[in-house]
Amino acid sequence: MIQRLSITFAACVVAALGPAAQAQKTTAQGIAEYRAMLADGNPSELYEARGEGLWKQARGPKNASLDKCDLGKGPGVVKGAFVELPRYFADTQRVQDLESRLLTCMEKLQGFNADEIANTRFGVGEQKNIESLVAYVSGESRDMTFNLPQAHRQEKLMYEVGKKVFYLRGGPMDFSCASCHGEDNKRVRLQDLPNLTKQPGASLGFGSWPAYRVSSGDLWSMQRRLNDCYRQQRFPYPGYASDVTIALGVYMGVNSQGGVSVAPGLKR
Repeated sequence: MIQRLSITFAACVVAALGPAAQAQKTTAQGIAEYRAMLADGNPSELYEARGEGLWKQARGPKNASLDKCDLGKGPGVVKGAFVELPRYFADTQRVQDLESRLLTCMEKLQGFNADEIANTRFGVGEQKNIESLVAYVSGESRDMTFNLPQAHRQEKLMYEVGKKVFYLRGGPMDFSCASCHGEDNKRVRLQDLPNLTKQPGASLGFGSWPAYRVSSGDLWSMQRRLNDCYRQQRFPYPGYASDVTIALGVYMGVNSQGGVSVAPGLKR
């Protein structure tokens, strides 16, 4: 009787420890499964729907919609625009990413004050509206390949500036973007870090923002993500839609060439 009980108990212990006794999954696999479980109900879909409504809604001092906003594919054309940004725009004579271009359209077409919006904190007022617009525009290019233009001299210049900034070390921690994202097989907080200097890491990182962050319960644009990177490096915050953030976007985007956009993504 005692022997039978011992055998039964041992069997229960083996069953309980079975998963641990097997080869353990990597942290990356565990996080991937976690994201897959949430993917069907990615809250960014709500932001996409809201952003589409904002794009078509007449708003602002001029009571106009964004239907005539040119994101690089022609007035009002949204599909395919995200995977070709940042790029040079002749009307502003500068390279712009999605957020800075939306600011231009909101000011010129709708009469909003672009500087006022840029100085508003993330997730508030028109800043929140821009993040919904970013979700909508990026979603219209989902599963399309990145193909950022590099024909104009300013586009080439911004790539080189972005590369310099990416490797620039400074601050009390002596960090740079490359400290975390410049090599293969790096991780932080048990999470693998994509190498943004080449494929496939570049498109895996750059191509999944904007994204809904479960930990903050909000959708983050690339501008907000870069702002948080500088916070972690203990650098001063960069200006919203400033040239330095756009240059970093050009560098990462060009490195993502041929990769597929999955934005809006889902992050921890």
